Amino acid sequence: MKRINAVILDWAGTTVDFGSFAPTQIFVEAFRRAFDVDVTLAEARVPMGLGKWQHIEALGKLPSVDARWQAKFGRAMTAGDIDKIYATFMPLQIAKVVDFAAPIEGVVDTIATLRAQQIKIGSCSGYPRAVMEKLVPAAAAQGYAPDCWVATDDLAPGGRPGPWMALQNVITLGIDDVAHCVKVDDAAPGIEEGIHAGMWSVGLAVSGNEFGATWEEYQSMSPQEIATRREGAAAKLYAAGAHYVVDSLAALPEVIADINARLAKGERP
Repeated sequence: MKRINAVILDWAGTTVDFGSFAPTQIFVEAFRRAFDVDVTLAEARVPMGLGKWQHIEALGKLPSVDARWQAKFGRAMTAGDIDKIYATFMPLQIAKVVDFAAPIEGVVDTIATLRAQQIKIGSCSGYPRAVMEKLVPAAAAQGYAPDCWVATDDLAPGGRPGPWMALQNVITLGIDDVAHCVKVDDAAPGIEEGIHAGMWSVGLAVSGNEFGATWEEYQSMSPQEIATRREGAAAKLYAAGAHYVVDSLAALPEVIADINARLAKGERP
């Protein structure tokens, strides 16, 4: 039967950590501790979704960060510099990630709804395995436990925006067709990951990195500010190739119903 059999979910900003603050704050701290270079939270968000070493590399290439780095050291960032920042980042992230393990509002109920439809729950992350080994049990203790997970350093070819983590989920879950999978993410590299894997890709415009607000900040925002932020986030996710963009994972069952109707007509991603 042509229907969605699996969803493959990102972690921070998609299922846990509303606003994706655990990784972004640590990047700022790691640059400061390792080299006393200032990086803003907005800058730290730009490469979100990549593996963390690659994230640091991309962050160092941002014109604003590169200018500060060049002014301080008289040269561009090197691979050795990235290694030092990464080595600083990892223990900070491992220690902090459990504080951001609570499922986002609506996630637990949505997962229950999907499982009632015999949809399998896969997941992958830009976090390396050492971080995921702390995050996964912490999230499970608060009600969210996918059927499998893949870390960004698990596979030899690498992580996002390549398709490999998503495809490893297909293998582990035993899904018969990539077109029967939905990849859900709050950042552009994760959307591209799903597209490259041949899946339906769904972006989340409010709960994650592109919107960039805590749950409390979101709750206190004016409708106009929410609409402005949502529009900007959705534009980035659609530009990355998203087939659908919704606010949060709570809207996924409606999206899947629409995709199932399209699959029944013979459509593919």
